[in-house]
Amino acid sequence: MIDFLREAANVKPSQRQLKWFEMEMYAFIHYGPNTYTDREWGQGTESPEIFHPTGLDCDQWVEAIKAAGMKGMVLTAKHHDGFCLWPSKYTEHSVKNSPFQGDIVKEAADACRRGGIKFGFYLSPWDRNSQYYGKLEYNDYFCNQLTELLTGYGDIFCVWFDNACGEGANGKRQVYDFERYFSLIRKYQSEAVIFNDYGPDIRWCGNEAGAARYSEWAVVPSELCRYSEIQTGPGPMAAEGSLSYLYNTDRELGTMANILYSRGLVFAPSEINMSIRPGWFWHREEEPHSLERLFRTYLTSVGANACLHLNLPPTCEGKIDERDVKRLQELGALIRKEFGREIPSKTEKLPGKPPTQPVYRVNLARPLKDLKYVVLREEIARGQRVESFRITAEFASGGQYPLYQGTCIGNRRICPLQDPFALQNPLINDSDEGLTGLLVQVTAARDEAFLKEIRVY
Repeated sequence: MIDFLREAANVKPSQRQLKWFEMEMYAFIHYGPNTYTDREWGQGTESPEIFHPTGLDCDQWVEAIKAAGMKGMVLTAKHHDGFCLWPSKYTEHSVKNSPFQGDIVKEAADACRRGGIKFGFYLSPWDRNSQYYGKLEYNDYFCNQLTELLTGYGDIFCVWFDNACGEGANGKRQVYDFERYFSLIRKYQSEAVIFNDYGPDIRWCGNEAGAARYSEWAVVPSELCRYSEIQTGPGPMAAEGSLSYLYNTDRELGTMANILYSRGLVFAPSEINMSIRPGWFWHREEEPHSLERLFRTYLTSVGANACLHLNLPPTCEGKIDERDVKRLQELGALIRKEFGREIPSKTEKLPGKPPTQPVYRVNLARPLKDLKYVVLREEIARGQRVESFRITAEFASGGQYPLYQGTCIGNRRICPLQDPFALQNPLINDSDEGLTGLLVQVTAARDEAFLKEIRVY
């Protein structure tokens, strides 16, 4: 058991995964015939003639993305309807036969480079238009289009796949050759992370509402992410049970209760994805979600060992809706307000504590009452190890009060603190003018715990 926990503690991210974590938040752009038919999923029979942006402005997209603090864009180069936003030479169902005689993928990629953010793309494996769908030839067709995108638009930071699989124009379903797709990405864009329900680099959080788990582990059973690299042997209970039922919608992933039954663990962090409004494509009558909901999602994604992938659907004109632009500006301003000014402090690791239960004292420069957040980061390059932790306030009189208790930390954990002065706390002396410091205690870890940062806001 101890040996397996140490193996689990040493499951490590790749360099591309570490770089992905530093993105924190990036945009999805859903754009295509559905924008003009007012639908979410197209049939594949829509005429290219309907795709007619009259004021395409990808630089405006980028400015809206940057206003919220996002660092990249992932464009739907092809959705389930099979319509290509670039003039692919392998199909007639593309922008080359629309009134827009251009290349949306190039326009978007160039705008990202001008604006200093990263570019990626989504290519739907399901294609309701292609004559090849459901046949062996389809994987060749798909790989040809994937190669066009990988080689024609500069550096790519993310290639995004879902596992949607329905009937094609011929009534048949397709078996996707994902391993072949992945090998092309590694060949042409070796630094790009690959998103897929089952790995290899990034996995789906299990919903499209921006809802995170209470404990979002990046170290998960290989039964969940079969395309990811297995880095451990089987758990001590693997011979007595099975995790064949695991899927991304399950609430317990990576916790002790299920990794004990795994046949091997992988490093596959979660992406929290949602749209800024109810639909993924633009619908005139829809309004963006409230600022409160978006900020809460930020705290439970970027602030809970994941990244946030927020969808922004362009209008028929080819611009981000001004209502959405305003909400993005508000979100960026709120994030800067809450986390733009770090409170000066000095952190010391207390001696004599067990390696799996280290304690850190955060000394504040002066007593304060208005602490709102503590942000913790593990040294995940060594592995994700912390199972649980607590944050306690210290007062000049010697009193202490618990402010936060949490489970895993991982890349980043944003901890909103209680206000002990608002709780009629009997442990606070009348002479206490504020908190003089904080104790951050790891209460359980899979092996020696290493905190990279402790910041106070």
